[in-house]
Amino acid sequence: MSSNEPDLRDEKPQFVLPLVVRIERDAPPSRTDALETAARAVLEILTDDRSLGEGEWAQVMTDWQDARIRKVVRRARGGEWRRADALPGITVTGKEAEVRVFPPVPLDGWPKDLAKLQVSGTDLDDPAAPGPVPAGAVVLWLNPGLDMSAGKTMAQTGHGAQLLWWAMGDADRAAWQEAGFPLAVRTATPERWAALAASALPVVRDAGFTEIAPGKTVAAEGSDRFAPHLRLPE
Repeated sequence: MSSNEPDLRDEKPQFVLPLVVRIERDAPPSRTDALETAARAVLEILTDDRSLGEGEWAQVMTDWQDARIRKVVRRARGGEWRRADALPGITVTGKEAEVRVFPPVPLDGWPKDLAKLQVSGTDLDDPAAPGPVPAGAVVLWLNPGLDMSAGKTMAQTGHGAQLLWWAMGDADRAAWQEAGFPLAVRTATPERWAALAASALPVVRDAGFTEIAPGKTVAAEGSDRFAPHLRLPE
């Protein structure tokens, strides 16, 4: 498709996948844990029985994926989190992070308890370096040239996990899901990012509506255990 041709996805009704990260004032999660938990949350709702077949979320999940796979991350604490937690969705926990993902909603049709949550204020830090990638985990590589808030980056890692899921074969999907979706989020070196961005691996291309200019944000790479064909050559 040339850059001058319309994208058919834009002609369809647009939905957004809401994610809410719990950020208590006295116990915020680490940044990498939040990013990884958000990515797994997206995978959990993609594979939940309610999202498949005749499930109650199946139609809206299909409609969302047929258009642009928009995701928005908001933050909650205290009573805000309890009200969000009471709405239909899935809460995924990491080492310390909690992220709740909800079935897609129209762009202008957010439930009121989610609509009033803040998008800003999701700046998180890693108190220590994330360390090596766990054995067998797939990797969502961040573009080292970008400066994004944690909320924006959580949406991007969610996109990356979804693109990798779509690119996997059935056997890899089943094995990855059975294992609990082991994954890691790391920032690529400039040299590795150049190779990733030029490869045929799944790469997220952000439209540039918020925070950053249009461009590539996350590259998804399989592991020796899951989708080894979706890896850079050694």
